[in-house]
Amino acid sequence: RAGTAFQYLLVQKTGAQKNVGLIQLNRPQALNALCEGLMAELRQALEAMESDPEVRAIVLTGSQKAFAGKTGPLLTPEFRRGWCPTTCPFAAGADIKEMQNKTFQECYNSGFLAGWDKVSVVRKPIIAAVNGYALGGGCELAMMCDIIYAGEKAQFGQPEILLGTIPGSGGTQRLTRAVGKSLAMEMVLTGDRISA
Repeated sequence: RAGTAFQYLLVQKTGAQKNVGLIQLNRPQALNALCEGLMAELRQALEAMESDPEVRAIVLTGSQKAFAGKTGPLLTPEFRRGWCPTTCPFAAGADIKEMQNKTFQECYNSGFLAGWDKVSVVRKPIIAAVNGYALGGGCELAMMCDIIYAGEKAQFGQPEILLGTIPGSGGTQRLTRAVGKSLAMEMVLTGDRISA
């Protein structure tokens, strides 16, 4: 439920009628890298929002401290009056430090990416508010949402190739549907980013 204390998230209900669930990634020291703990909390928060009859839609965003730029969404007057997507940075990607010593077999057998798709199966609309880096797992997380609002500073990319791997949580399929085969191939095979 909203108000539950989380280590990696800030969760609240907002809007004039308190019917919008706001989930803010809050791991700025690691640029909101998507570690197992953050993803477990995200699943818990999404389940709470989905079962809350007052919540009609969910906004997923990043924290203001993770990237250079504007004031964070929870503090701005624009946000207090009504949600403003251009004030919200997102996630830099999966937590590479958490993954670096794991073999493919260890990741596969432990269900390392299990549950990452929770965003795509929630029955309420989820809006990704991105105004910073959404790379690798962060890009995949944004693409799992129903709508992406991208601010002027938004950068999307699948740089996994630069680490000798490929997107692992549906990124290749979702990216192809979102931007077309040619641009998706370019992004996945070169690690290049695109802006909003």
